Amino acid sequence: MANQDLAKDSLPFIIAEMSGNHNGSLETALEIVEEAAKAGASAIKLQTYTPDTITIDCAKADFYIREETSLWQGNFLYNLYQKAYTPWEWHQPIFQKAKELGLIAFSTPFDLTAVDFLEEVDCPIYKIASFENVDLRLIRRVAETGKPVIMSIGMATLAELDEAVRTIRETGNDQIVLLKCTSTYPADPRDSNLRTIPHLKELFGCEVGLSDHTLGIGVAVAAVALGATVIEKHFTLSRADGGVDAAFSLEPHEMKLLVEETQRAYQALGKVHYGPTESEKKSLVYRRSLYFVKDMAAGEVITPECIRSIRPGYGLPPKYYDVLLGKRVNQAVERGTAVAWEHIG
Repeated sequence: MANQDLAKDSLPFIIAEMSGNHNGSLETALEIVEEAAKAGASAIKLQTYTPDTITIDCAKADFYIREETSLWQGNFLYNLYQKAYTPWEWHQPIFQKAKELGLIAFSTPFDLTAVDFLEEVDCPIYKIASFENVDLRLIRRVAETGKPVIMSIGMATLAELDEAVRTIRETGNDQIVLLKCTSTYPADPRDSNLRTIPHLKELFGCEVGLSDHTLGIGVAVAAVALGATVIEKHFTLSRADGGVDAAFSLEPHEMKLLVEETQRAYQALGKVHYGPTESEKKSLVYRRSLYFVKDMAAGEVITPECIRSIRPGYGLPPKYYDVLLGKRVNQAVERGTAVAWEHIG
């Protein structure tokens, strides 16, 4: 994985996050990879953990999801992760399928054993999830691989984020992308605070992007306009299939639209520019300009009835209208003649 693949001079790097949307089926997982490739995504991302590496099997209240607004309310953490995790033996065939289709496949490790495993399958990029960005030991191990590190900032304070970035850079790894992320599922666009994106870039001097849990693609497109070069969205074959993250995941036709519209947004950024572009120059003739709107004899005085500011733009600019009033034409002119200085005086 070359660092320039995540560089600012490229089109937005679009990550399709599979998460648990495979619903426990390798066949579905491989189909998700195929559909992500068809939609034009840059990469497919997995999550590498088991229920035992991310939590413990415990029925105490601390491990129960109580929030009534949560998609996962009523589950114990262990049971939720048992439904959602991607078996580690699936990684190799998923990575291979992605490679065949020209997609980059990588993953989010949730503990050190996951990093060791991902190194064995030659994972080219690492993602740090928003809930793990305070685990400096995990971050350090990921950074020590020397591979690009994409990190969601989620709920991190500036102090916590500074600690995480310093931990990465202290290993000599400066291949960092920070993703603005709202850690609610789904997220409300009003909580996205996308103006943080250029501020992040300025503060930490690295590439920035968005890990987006809102519905639709509008927030992601807006993020590109504010400087995001990486966009991550959860991806499913169909929300109707259910799955732990299906409710806030894009379907294939939506992912295709995301790719197209973020590319348009990126292309539209351009540079600071005033005046006509090359493509606009041919349109200059449709500007307003001054025209004689009645036949005039040589020596006749120009009055408001004689000239008007109209389209097309072959005559003198409209700013000379008041200057010309009261002047005499030095030759006969026909109605519909573009006003030129050679007609005056």
